[in-house]
This record gives sequence, structure tokens and C-alpha cells, in this order.
Amino acid sequence: MSLRPLDGARHADIPASYEALKRAARRAREVARQTGTLLVIGEDGQLRLIAPPPESAAASVNEAASRYGEDA
Repeated sequence: MSLRPLDGARHADIPASYEALKRAARRAREVARQTGTLLVIGEDGQLRLIAPPPESAAASVNEAASRYGEDA
């Protein structure tokens, strides 16, 4: 595998793919936290099962409950 910087890639989608992978990892942690399941991580050629990290205060959303079906 090459260790060249992604911003120097020949194909325009390559630099954006790293950000997409990070978003997918964040979403996987979120779903695992919500469902109480373990994450499968590949590290040093080994598969590991780990508990998702607890939700940080910055990641939680504080918004008023929606009143669906009612006239606003």
C-alpha cells in the first residue's frame, strides 16, 4: 500500500473517500451505541470486538420534541 498523501491522488474521488470513510465510522459507532452492539475493528491484522465509546455531550442533539399531526 502506498503512503502518498491523498490530496496528490490522480483521481478526484480519492481525497473525498477518506472523509466518507470517517463519516461511515462515526455512523457505525452511533448505531452500535443506539443498539447496544459491539463494533468489529480490524487492527494489526486481527479482528477485535469493542464496545462503542460513550456519547459525548457535544454529539448529543438538544431540540424540542416535534408535534407531528398538530397545527403549528
